Amino acid sequence: MFISFPPTALWGAAPVGVALVVAAVWGCGIGQALLYGYAAGLAFFLPLLPWVGIYVGAGPWIALAAVEAVAVAVFGALVSRMVVLPGYPLWCACAWTATEALRSRLPFGGFPWGKLAFGQTDGPLVQLAAVGGAPAVSFAVALIGCSGFAVVRAALRRSPRAAVRASLGGILPFAGAALLIALPAYEPRASVTVAVIQGNVPRLGLDFNAQRAAVLENHLRRTEDLASAIESGQMPRPAMIVWPENASDIDPLRDRQVRARIDETVNRLGVPVLVGAVLSADDGTSRNVSIVWNPGSGPGQQHIKRRLVPFGEYLPMRPVATRLSAYADKAGRFVPGDGDGIVTLAGIPTAAAICYEVAFDDLIRESVRGGAQLITVPTNNATFGRTAMSFQQLAMSRLRAIEHRRTVLIAATSGVSAVVTPDGTVTDQSALFSADTLIATVPLDDRLTLATRWGALPEAITSALAAAALIAATVFKRRARRTSGLKRSVPADTTPVPIDEQKSP
Repeated sequence: MFISFPPTALWGAAPVGVALVVAAVWGCGIGQALLYGYAAGLAFFLPLLPWVGIYVGAGPWIALAAVEAVAVAVFGALVSRMVVLPGYPLWCACAWTATEALRSRLPFGGFPWGKLAFGQTDGPLVQLAAVGGAPAVSFAVALIGCSGFAVVRAALRRSPRAAVRASLGGILPFAGAALLIALPAYEPRASVTVAVIQGNVPRLGLDFNAQRAAVLENHLRRTEDLASAIESGQMPRPAMIVWPENASDIDPLRDRQVRARIDETVNRLGVPVLVGAVLSADDGTSRNVSIVWNPGSGPGQQHIKRRLVPFGEYLPMRPVATRLSAYADKAGRFVPGDGDGIVTLAGIPTAAAICYEVAFDDLIRESVRGGAQLITVPTNNATFGRTAMSFQQLAMSRLRAIEHRRTVLIAATSGVSAVVTPDGTVTDQSALFSADTLIATVPLDDRLTLATRWGALPEAITSALAAAALIAATVFKRRARRTSGLKRSVPADTTPVPIDEQKSP
């Protein structure tokens, strides 16, 4: 499952990973299945998330992986129950979707990173995101994996009919994706020329914010270079410019000199700039914001980051966290915002999903439902060094583009910045830790995909089916034990054969 994600991005490996988990827990009791599932979870999340501890030590990285692995442990336990049911690959795939839904919400608001869907952006299954969002793609991956296991097992048992039935489960997701690919592409109703600024940071590491003035100056200088290129006719004038998260960690609404400096640059360009900034309050708290900075009138609409990073932007469980890492006390005291995440840039309703927010299905969906015709992802990945984190975030943004059929603009402080078209294609991107300017004419649209309209319904349906299957499997096992006269759990080597694999007398 890990190698389906960037940097390797071998999307076809994910179903194999799911199949291996099912094979490991087949015939196990609940306790064993939990243990094997947890081991599989660690094997997935430990190599996926080392960027968490790149500058703060292994403690937070291992702790996060250990918590997220619980979801795979639960999946293993559910599978060990559900395999007695007819059509068990379907119910097991529902179980995977349900466990992803659970860890996307708990604890501390959830951590959706590592959804199987986010590793599929180079494969055909990602097209299913336009119908059911990320949950539909994850479900398809899990169904192919579970069906593949069922085919192999049926073949080993010399049960061709069961193998054929099981193979259908793996074919259907591919057929659905192929149908979506074959449909006529969206014809954009309008277009706009945009610019993305990546100013870069003075150096790698957690202390880049110690040079806040230098980071701001980098972005101002890069924007002024763009203004010079426009004035000389080398580049077209964009309708809007997007700066990354933390471009100005000096509060531009309090510091007159910084405000004047941004005013000067924006007025020279004559177009609005979405400025990523940190605003300070008198009570010592802060707000992570994207501010629409208009020529002439200055700062206007704001989007305040709604979903904050636990242990980064705020610190839950402070006594425990400080024991795990000496860096925990450096966590910010940020306050979340509310609203629908929409700001208006050059008259265009635009979604602003600041960094971490792009991982959450509901946040961008709310913005697009509210009328956003364009999605921006201002982000700051400087504290994660030259790891795969930025490329994993790019993969999420590509899925969001397909899910909502919207252009996505990623503006990163130090990379990767990118322009992603509504079909998920990356038309331009920057390198890590370099200064760059991306200019593109991109499509706009106000139509809603099925995924945008249905929202969390596909996820709710698959989770409900998983719960129903668990109840049915429990009832089936109890009846089997009563009829056989067993007083204890069925041993691994006598696990009941699924009904659809039992041979008639």
